[in-house]
Amino acid sequence: MPDLTHTHAPLEKLSPGEERFERHRRSAGFWLAPLAFLAVLLLPLGMLTPKGHTLAAIITLVSMLWLTEAIPLAIAALLGTVLCVLLGVAPTREVLGCFGDPIILLFLGTFILAQAMMEHGVSRRFALMILSRQWIAKSPSRVIFAFGGVTAFLSMWISNTATTAMMVPIGLGILSALRAEGGMSAGRFGTGLMLVAAYASTLGGIATPVGSPPNLISIGALAKLTGHRISFFEWTVMALPVAVVLCAVLFFYIARTCAPRGSGFGASAAFIKEERRKLGPMSRGEINTMAAFLVTVSLWVGPGFVALLWGGDSAPAKWCTLHLPESVAALTGAILLFVLPVDWKKREFTITLKKAFDIDWGTLILFGGGLALGDQMFRTGLADALGKTLVVLTGAHTLPTITALAVGFTILMTEGTSNTAAANMA
Repeated sequence: MPDLTHTHAPLEKLSPGEERFERHRRSAGFWLAPLAFLAVLLLPLGMLTPKGHTLAAIITLVSMLWLTEAIPLAIAALLGTVLCVLLGVAPTREVLGCFGDPIILLFLGTFILAQAMMEHGVSRRFALMILSRQWIAKSPSRVIFAFGGVTAFLSMWISNTATTAMMVPIGLGILSALRAEGGMSAGRFGTGLMLVAAYASTLGGIATPVGSPPNLISIGALAKLTGHRISFFEWTVMALPVAVVLCAVLFFYIARTCAPRGSGFGASAAFIKEERRKLGPMSRGEINTMAAFLVTVSLWVGPGFVALLWGGDSAPAKWCTLHLPESVAALTGAILLFVLPVDWKKREFTITLKKAFDIDWGTLILFGGGLALGDQMFRTGLADALGKTLVVLTGAHTLPTITALAVGFTILMTEGTSNTAAANMA
C-alpha cells in the first residue's frame, strides 16, 4: 500500500463501497486497539519481564492503530513512545533519544532536497528532457521503457508517492495527445503507462537507502541490533542491480502486452516537446538545486569509492567514515539550499524555511516512534521472546526458513497497512 503517513486523504476518489470499508476499518480500530491493549496487559505472560509485558501491550495497541489507521500513523507511533514513559517501560531520555538518531537527520536532509527539486521543477525537467528524444517519443515501446526508467531513477532520490504524483500528469498528457490525434485507441497503452508509473516508482525506491523510508528503517534497525551500519555505497551496490533487473522485466512485460501496434504515435512526441518548451531555460533555482543535489550524492558515494581504492581499513577511508556520514552529507546539501541565492539583491535563496516545513514530518515522527519501540523490544527482552515463540510455532530454525518467515510476515503486513508502518512492525 502507498505510504500515506501524514494524512488519510486518498490519492484518488474512492468508490462508495471502498469509502464504507475504510470508515468501518478505522472505526473498528478505535475499539479493537484499546481492547487488544488491555487483553495483552491482563494475560499471564510469565516468560516476559514486567517491562517486556507492558511493552508487548503497547506494541499491540500501536500495531492495531497502524493496521486500521484509526488515527494518523505518525500519531500512533508518538502515542507508543509516550506510553513507554508513562507506564515505566523506560525513562524519557532513553525513549525520546531515538528521535535524535542520525538516520532521522538523514531523512530530514533528503526530504528538504526533494522538496527543492519539486518546488523548482528539476525532476519534471529531467523527465521531459529524456522523453523528448525523437527516437524515444515516436515509439510506444520505447516511451514505456523511458517513462519507466525516468520514474525509477527519480524515485531513487525522492519519495515513491511524490514521483508517481509527478509522472502521472505527464503520462496523462501523452494519452490526451494520442486521443486528440484521432483514430488511435490508447486504452491498453494508458493502462500500461499508469502501471509503469506506480510500479517503477516502487522498484526505483529499492536502489538507494534514501529511495524509500523502509530502507532507512531497516538500516537503523540493523545498526541497533548488530552495531553494523550499512553505508550508502554498500546498499546501492547490492540493491541497484536488483532494481534494474526487476524494472527491465516489468517494462518488457508492459511493452509486450500494452504497447499499441502500427503508426500514429507522433502526437506524443509533439506533446512532450511542447511541454519541455514551456519550461524555458533553466532557472537559477534549478541550477542551485542540481548543485546541492550533486554535492550530496558525491558525499554519499565518495567514501565508498575511497574504500575501494585504498581499502576499508586505510586512513582515508576511516577519515571519510568518521567525518562524512550519510546524515551529515544530506544536511550539507540541505543547508546549501538556504545559502545559494536565486536573487542576491532581494536576498532570496533557493528554498525558504516556509517551503522546507512542507516536507513529510509525519514520516520522521513515525520512524522515530518505530525506532524507539524497536529499541525497547531488545532492551526488555520482548524481541528475544517473540523470536523464540515464532521458531517454536513455525519450526523455522535455519537461515532460509527464518528469512522466508520474515518475508512472508512483511508481505502480509503491507497488504493491510503502509510499507513504512509494516517495516516498523517487522
